[in-house]
Amino acid sequence: MSPLRRDFLPDDLQIETQNAGVSGVVSVQARQNLGETRALLGFAAQHEWILGVVGWVPLQSPQISQVLAEFAGQKKLKGVRHVVQDEADDFLENTSFNRGVAALRDWNLTYDILVFERQLSAAIHFVDAHPQQKFVLDHAGKPQIRGGDFAHWRALIREISRRPNVWCKVSGLVTEAFWHDWTPASLEPYFQTVWEFFGPKRAMWGSDWPVCEVACPYGKWAQTCQDWTADFSDDERKRFFEQNAREFYGLSSG
Repeated sequence: MSPLRRDFLPDDLQIETQNAGVSGVVSVQARQNLGETRALLGFAAQHEWILGVVGWVPLQSPQISQVLAEFAGQKKLKGVRHVVQDEADDFLENTSFNRGVAALRDWNLTYDILVFERQLSAAIHFVDAHPQQKFVLDHAGKPQIRGGDFAHWRALIREISRRPNVWCKVSGLVTEAFWHDWTPASLEPYFQTVWEFFGPKRAMWGSDWPVCEVACPYGKWAQTCQDWTADFSDDERKRFFEQNAREFYGLSSG
């Protein structure tokens, strides 16, 4: 993990995005504190190409409505995420947490689901408890690429895709594979599964930067996904790489 043991700031990201031909980003939280959420929003205020922020807020707090009210004027706060992959497998059943998620609709905020494959069944039940909330499944549900059961993951992706309020990000696959031995061909079945079940209107590209750096530079991941979509129509490519994220997060259309 040594490549990650430093600060990553907007100037670092802008170099990567410009080299990859990416003109706008949504920055997603990594730490579970309001200080980072405020910092990400500060960066977004300084840089027009940071189009939105998915921050962290204490969803289990009895004062969650007051906390969300603090950010009411922050137009670039588009969604919220909690690192559920680091929680117990029954975390998504937590009453206080679900009460906080239910409050997001009042502020027109999306929710990013970050779970391991073993937590996908719980995530499906969680989504069913919030049928009007917009969700996106990060990193394709983090399949166990290093030796898991592909058919089991595929069945779970198919099931969660049946919920029309759930989108899916194609991101983070390289870090679930063997970091130094993965190939585009070995990961393509995971991409194709997401595309098959979520389709051109609910599948979206994500970089997982800077975490992807342990296994793959930003530009290489972007090019891998460009190659996978080489035979797509122009409209399908635009939706996958841009439009679906704009629609999901409510980003400006500039």
